[in-house]
Amino acid sequence: MEKVPMLAEGYEKLTADLKALRAERPRIVDAIEEARAHGDLSENAEYHAAKERQGQVEAMIGDLEDKISRAQIIDPTTLSGDKVIFGATVTLLDENDKPVKYQIVGQTEADANNGRISYTSPIARALIGKQVDEEVEVTVPSGDKFYLIDKIEFV
Repeated sequence: MEKVPMLAEGYEKLTADLKALRAERPRIVDAIEEARAHGDLSENAEYHAAKERQGQVEAMIGDLEDKISRAQIIDPTTLSGDKVIFGATVTLLDENDKPVKYQIVGQTEADANNGRISYTSPIARALIGKQVDEEVEVTVPSGDKFYLIDKIEFV
């Protein structure tokens, strides 16, 4: 079984989401019972919507339980080294010497707008294993990008 690396805050978010979905289960069952009481189920939109939502919630619960059971929680403050690894915060210089900062995180925590990229993203895959002052070429949908690794931090 493959481990799913993530930061502690990502793990906490997954467990909170799971708790919220589990709390929704009884409300869905109540909605199904109420819709069932209206009679004919073949043309009962409320019943079909509630059953569909129940299926969605159960699938999401299963997915979250799977990720949580395989979670490998990594605390970047306990890491060190001179190479880019999971949890590292990397400052890059682009072609115009403009600094760009990314933290390499798990898939569930990725948020590119806030500088958090998944370890499976093209940029992260190009960075992992590299050191300060190394050049990195990344092929992204908009074309090839070149970066220079300026700083590696574990915060």
